Amino acid sequence: MASKPLLQVKDAGIQFGGLKAVSGFNMEIHQGELIGLIGPNGAGKTTSFNLLTGVYVPTEGDILFDGKRLNGLAPYQITRSGISRTFQNIRLFNELSVLDNVKVAYHSLSKHSMMSSILRLSGHFAGEREIEEKALQFLRIFQLEGYKDEIAKNLPYGQQRRLEIARALAAGPKLLLLDEPAAGMNPQETHQLMELIAFIRKEFQLTVLLIEHDMKLVMGICERIYVLDHGQLIAHGTPDEIRNHPKVIEAYLGEEVKSGDA
Repeated sequence: MASKPLLQVKDAGIQFGGLKAVSGFNMEIHQGELIGLIGPNGAGKTTSFNLLTGVYVPTEGDILFDGKRLNGLAPYQITRSGISRTFQNIRLFNELSVLDNVKVAYHSLSKHSMMSSILRLSGHFAGEREIEEKALQFLRIFQLEGYKDEIAKNLPYGQQRRLEIARALAAGPKLLLLDEPAAGMNPQETHQLMELIAFIRKEFQLTVLLIEHDMKLVMGICERIYVLDHGQLIAHGTPDEIRNHPKVIEAYLGEEVKSGDA
């Protein structure tokens, strides 16, 4: 692929005390791709996401996004640079309304000044109206507008997942990281999620990197897949290549996926 990668991870890793949680991790993602990151429990997948989003600072290697080095940046700075994420365990503002959960993401990008807000100037109210309308547009896209005044914790589980993705998108990312978005979903909800991910990727011209244990979802929508085991990258390729890779079969996928049942 001739274009310059949107995300480059070069020999990145992190060590906690004497334990190397991730080491020598390399990845390239180009604009518009939908990429999977898989591996058994404890392989280092979420740790890798935490490195990409500033939760952890790499103790080795470099992370470049849109040509700029991310090492050492705070999570909010990385969000502003164009990377948003969801979490394995849903992290909403549980006591806020559905609408306010999405508005929070817009406030991080707000253009009206703090003084305007404190003095309740016209710019404050115009900015608030703009944020609310944008938030409502996202709720319509995710079929959540009817829940806009509901407290987030009262939503059904699948709707909470949709709300978390909507909030991540409201930050205007170039790269969206989804950490096990299908966790806890039934087969019908997982199928709807696959359709939703494909839709938002096209609609928002997004690049997507996802961690997922549901192999049917991963193999069904990802163009390339990276595989971690014990903090090391053991394979990278297309779904067919990964499905038939001996190291992957041994470490994680097993004969069930190789046989095509995934």
